[in-house]
Amino acid sequence: MHKFRVGQLVDLTPPRTAAPAAARGAYSILRLLPEEKEGPHYRIKSKHEHHERIAHERDLTPTGAPKSVFS
Repeated sequence: MHKFRVGQLVDLTPPRTAAPAAARGAYSILRLLPEEKEGPHYRIKSKHEHHERIAHERDLTPTGAPKSVFS
């Protein structure tokens, strides 16, 4: 089950091994993708980038949510 909905703004915290570097700031959820064994995935887009990204739910937090001190 997906935690976020289409149109919702989220922050992306990509894994350190991800390349290229992701733009800072909010991303909009464009589409819910099928759940895989790693969990739900989303198609997201930043207004600061021309391309879309696919992100794991574990790498997303609601925009404005407090960040964990452990991340």
